Amino acid sequence: MKTILTLLFACIFVIMGVDTVLPAVYMDEMGRRVDIPSLPQRIVSLAPSITETLYSLNLGERIVGVTEFSNYPDEAKRKPNVGSYINLNIEKIISLKPDLIIAIADGNKKESVDALERLGYSVYAINPRCVKDVFQTIDNIGKITGCIGRASRLIKELKSRVNYIESRIKGIEMPRVFFQIGINPVVTVGKDTFHNDLIKMAGGLNISGNEKAKYPRYSMEEVLFNTPDIIIISSMDRGGGFDRKKREWMKWKSIPAVKNGRIYVIDSDLVDHPSPRIIDGLEELSRLIHPELFK
Repeated sequence: MKTILTLLFACIFVIMGVDTVLPAVYMDEMGRRVDIPSLPQRIVSLAPSITETLYSLNLGERIVGVTEFSNYPDEAKRKPNVGSYINLNIEKIISLKPDLIIAIADGNKKESVDALERLGYSVYAINPRCVKDVFQTIDNIGKITGCIGRASRLIKELKSRVNYIESRIKGIEMPRVFFQIGINPVVTVGKDTFHNDLIKMAGGLNISGNEKAKYPRYSMEEVLFNTPDIIIISSMDRGGGFDRKKREWMKWKSIPAVKNGRIYVIDSDLVDHPSPRIIDGLEELSRLIHPELFK
C-alpha cells in the first residue's frame, strides 16, 4: 500500500512539473548546512536578484515576502515588504511564516541571517561573485525549490546567449570604458565587481579594472588621463541625475568618448543584480561597446 501511495504522489509531482519532493540537507553557497523541507511553499526573498530568479523559475506564487526595490516583474511590487536587504524587518519576516528564506551574502547582514537561523528558520545563502556564478546560483535555487528541470532549461538558454556574444567579440580590439555609478562624487567600478566582469565579457576594457576597491572614487583628472573611448552611466541615481551628468560630460571635448558622442546611460537593474536579467545587461553593454557587431 505504501509503495502504491509513493508512486501515486510521485506521479502527481511529475504532472505538476516538480523535480524533487524529499526534504534534504543542502550545502549553501557559503558552505553552511541547511535543512530544507520538501517543496517549500512559503518563500521569503532577501534581495531583488533572488526575487527575479524565483520568478524566472515560475515560483512567483510561492513568494510571500520580498525586500525593497524588488520591482521585477511588476507582480513582485505587490508582495509584502520585509525591509531593505541591508536592514531587514525580522518581525515582518516571522509574521509571514516562511518555510524557506533565501539570503545573499553580499548584502544581507550576517547577524540578521544568524538571528533567523536561531529562531529555527531554514536560511539558504547565495554568494555569486561573477556573471557565470549566476548560473550556479540558478541551479542551486532550482534544486532547493524542486525546479531542477526549469533551472536547467533557463541556464542552457542564458549560456547560449553568452556564447554568442563571446564568439562575436573574440580577437577584436577592446575600447577603453569608463563606467560611472556615482554622480557626486564620481564613483566607478573596480576589479571585483559584476560590472567589471560584464565590461570584459562585452568586449571592453574597464579603465578602473585594476582598482582593488570595488567602487573607487575618480577625479576628473583621472578620467582625463585614462582617455576613455566610451562612457557608460548607470541609472542607479533614482533622482535622474544621470541625464544631467551626461550633459555635463559634453564640456570635456578632449575625452575621446565625448568627442565621438559615445556617452550612454544603461538601466542599473540590468547590471547590478546577479539574476537571469544580468544577461540582458550583458547584451545591452555589447551593443553599446560594439555597435558594429551587435545591431
